[in-house]
Amino acid sequence: MSRVYNFSAGPAVLPEEVLKEAADEMMDYKGTGMSVMEMSHRSKAYETIINEAEADLRDLLSIPDNYKVLFLQGGASQQFAMVPMNLFQNGVGDYIITGQWAKKAYQEAKLYGTANAVASSADKTFSYIPDVSDLPISEDADYVYICENNTIYGTKFKTLPDTKGKILVADLSSCFLSEPVDVSKYGLIFAGAQKNVGPAGVVIVIIREDLIREDVLKETPTMLRYKTHADAKSLYNTPPAYGIYICGKVFKWLKNLGGLEAMKKINEKKAAILYDFLDQSKMFHGTVVEKDRSLMNVPFVTGNDELDALFVKESKAAGFENLKGHRSVGGMRASIYNAMPVEGVEKLVSFMKDFEEKHTAQAD
Repeated sequence: MSRVYNFSAGPAVLPEEVLKEAADEMMDYKGTGMSVMEMSHRSKAYETIINEAEADLRDLLSIPDNYKVLFLQGGASQQFAMVPMNLFQNGVGDYIITGQWAKKAYQEAKLYGTANAVASSADKTFSYIPDVSDLPISEDADYVYICENNTIYGTKFKTLPDTKGKILVADLSSCFLSEPVDVSKYGLIFAGAQKNVGPAGVVIVIIREDLIREDVLKETPTMLRYKTHADAKSLYNTPPAYGIYICGKVFKWLKNLGGLEAMKKINEKKAAILYDFLDQSKMFHGTVVEKDRSLMNVPFVTGNDELDALFVKESKAAGFENLKGHRSVGGMRASIYNAMPVEGVEKLVSFMKDFEEKHTAQAD
């Protein structure tokens, strides 16, 4: 069976080069006589794997020396609790609600203290990013929280909020390593790996050292303390070892491409191909305000539920997988992460053009 074009929002497409390398090493990793999947996380071979992964990630993002990199488990959703548990000093977090994931993080923080919604785009089904230039930031806020790229709704912060001196915490799950980022503008970044850098099961946290504290909420379990993992270099317990190994390969793949500036140009090219078609199409329409469009997740509709369902069915038969929109919004969504080749987007647009010609009468 040939490879499909996988437009899934996550777990998502991985670079074929990485998958082939992993396949070649599956039975015997570099003369160890075993797979990384079987390897002790305390072994010298694995120590090299995780150390190289961290070094390459630091290189890609130019991570300052006063930030720790943690490879954790529990997915991005576990960070919704870990952030307030570890960062609450005054017990207050200010949240910008731009989609379901920011909303869930906001609701989770309420379990541990006060969470304030200082801006929201819920009034227009999260189809835009609210003005964040002069927010009513709480004087006693411990941090300001954003989900920088919204996987479900296809929006992206192009300008970071003015936090008025407060720590910025950001969920970068669906745009992580898609473009350069100035890490120093954040107190804490986290990202689930399964969208852009690896398989499900790994979450990457980049945290400024002064935020790694002993004086966290007293009920915080040992495993949910950033200090536990920072002190143990992500090896306090058995980490998601194989997933980290794959992430490390993706980091090297990105470096070989020319780094994040080069990756951004490729992603901009892919997004332009799809958005340019949507902007001129008489059948398909994007659902996001143009200035806030994501490079990674592109939701679109025909305006006809039956036609949407037919498109999903026919696109699947044609080798385009996972184009159905999130269950909460319907329609379609193409997630065009780093590993989606330009050719995949070009072929999708060609298919959409043919579909539009064939079904124009039904749309009318």
